Amino acid sequence: MKVLVKKAGLAELILAGAGLAALTVLYIAWWMRHPDMPGAGRWAAFVSAALFAALGVRFVFVWLGDWRSRMAEPQERRITESVRVGVLVRIFLACFAAEIAALLLVFVLQVMNGSRESFWAAAEIWTKLDSKHYFDIAREWYLSEGDTGRLVQLVFLPGYPLAVRLFLRFTGNILKAGLLVSALSFSGAGVMLYLLARLDTDHGTALRTVKYICLVPGAFFFAAPMSDALFLLLSVSCVYAARRGMWLPAGLLGGLAAFTRSLGLVLLAPMCFLLIAEAITRRSEPRSPVDKRRLARGFACLLLIPAGFGAYCLICRSVTGDAFKFMEYQREHWSQSPGLFFHTAAYQTENAFECWRERNLEKLIGLWLPNLFCIFAALLVMLLAVRRLHPAYTAYFIGYYVMAVGTSWLLSGPRYLAALFPLSMGLSALTEDRRTDALATVGLSVFYVLYAIAFIARWQVW
Repeated sequence: MKVLVKKAGLAELILAGAGLAALTVLYIAWWMRHPDMPGAGRWAAFVSAALFAALGVRFVFVWLGDWRSRMAEPQERRITESVRVGVLVRIFLACFAAEIAALLLVFVLQVMNGSRESFWAAAEIWTKLDSKHYFDIAREWYLSEGDTGRLVQLVFLPGYPLAVRLFLRFTGNILKAGLLVSALSFSGAGVMLYLLARLDTDHGTALRTVKYICLVPGAFFFAAPMSDALFLLLSVSCVYAARRGMWLPAGLLGGLAAFTRSLGLVLLAPMCFLLIAEAITRRSEPRSPVDKRRLARGFACLLLIPAGFGAYCLICRSVTGDAFKFMEYQREHWSQSPGLFFHTAAYQTENAFECWRERNLEKLIGLWLPNLFCIFAALLVMLLAVRRLHPAYTAYFIGYYVMAVGTSWLLSGPRYLAALFPLSMGLSALTEDRRTDALATVGLSVFYVLYAIAFIARWQVW
């Protein structure tokens, strides 16, 4: 064991070097495949890759440093203050109020924009998003034949539509059911995020984490009748259960997350990290032998996460005869296929410059600039905060970021990254100073409102 500790520094250098080499090879291959990419796009790709590389190197040292300390000596199990039920109730109600405020903000902005419709008539704006597809699935399930617009809805995973279908029995109105599912999910997610943050931080820092999940760009989409809030609830709950060593609940929650969004598969990263960390900790404890059965059950529970996505694939097969038909629909109907995150930064930058030259302010302000801001700001926040966060959260961020941003046609960067809860934790860790916290709160609030204005104006905000 002592030998491993002494060699840990070399292991860190080797792993970081291997990661940098792999990223460099990918970048050079991309450079050669895109010889016509203009200079601005190339620079954007380089900066994106450089920030990611810096984050990766820092993460490796934090990650192996954590494991090295566990091998060197027994870890003291952190004893947190008991959390009062009243605090959790207030957080739940505050998050629910935030969702109502988001709906009211959009309505008020519609009125200021000239709308004379009632609240519920104006709320139909939420159905102009992917909500329509979710509602069709909730009402009629997936179709194997018929209109192409309905067939391609197979790409939307069934977790959220099934929840809406359940609540439809109580509300009698599908829009109200969808909004209620999202509001309750986000409120529950706020409570779970607070509990997760309290495992490592004090009450104030945990509250800031919840505040920032309410304010990050695109956070108003948590109120929308889409899968965002439900996915956030399931993913945060999965990681919280894993942090507490409750592997079966963690696996089930992760499986449900993967049944709701394909990005749920990334939960394998933090759960696997935490399992290995527990194994190392138990081995280092004196007179405490490794509970092989417990760890074996834990690693078996990991399989529940891909099983959740596998259940969706079985549904695809039952509907179309092809378990992976959704990939064809994604590619042909939405021009979506896996790609490289730094290529996304490149083409988004070039599209932004093209819109500027053509004076197409709608796409520039509503689509490309918000996407680019979130793509780079997310990396910068995590780069600055990585040493203050549990390495399992950074592992989740890296996997999620690569999958979410690395698509061939990214339209909803702020929305997808809003559900990446380590970002809110990172913001909270970086704003311990009151002035910094105030500046971040005001800045994000302004961005929130401006992005909502672009949304009601239908400036390509999805």
